[in-house]
Amino acid sequence: MILPTDSLLKYDYPVLVSKNTERKSPRSRPLKVSAQQMVESGPVPPPPKPKSPSADASKQQTEEILNAILPPRSLQARQARETGICPVRRELYSQCFDELIRQVTINCAERGLLLLQVRDEIRMTIAAYQTLYESSLESEKRDLERLLNEQKAKCEAIKRQEAEQREIEEKKHGEEVQFLKRTNQQLKAQLEGIITLRNKA
Repeated sequence: MILPTDSLLKYDYPVLVSKNTERKSPRSRPLKVSAQQMVESGPVPPPPKPKSPSADASKQQTEEILNAILPPRSLQARQARETGICPVRRELYSQCFDELIRQVTINCAERGLLLLQVRDEIRMTIAAYQTLYESSLESEKRDLERLLNEQKAKCEAIKRQEAEQREIEEKKHGEEVQFLKRTNQQLKAQLEGIITLRNKA
């Protein structure tokens, strides 16, 4: 005897779900179909459901609204970076999302409008982050410009100080040169006087 394996499935005894209680009318005759006819004919497909004109009009109106909201776009193969900030990749993702919205809207207009709101919220969020990023860059730029102006002011002050020091040194050097020239002329005059006295003696 084979023992049953452990299982989480629980099997019950079969229960009769329905019973054909319809009374047969005396006029009804049983349909006799041979096995060969059943094999040749196969399953009978159900008759096509007639389309109501209101459904066609609704579908056409949905497509018109859809094309007005999201005009059809064709995706193109373009080179995009897989990481980092890439406007090409962002544009491709946006086009893919728009196409998804188009396809969902065809099946259910309410879901399409909901996805459209999601798309607009995403765009607003990205724009807010971009504005925040740009404002932080502007703040950093202002800080760097202020630091640059401070360094320029220090550089100009050092240049002025060096120019004044150079001017003082040049003036002092000029005075020393003039003093040495005068001393040289005096010594020269004294030397000429001594030479003249010796010649007379």
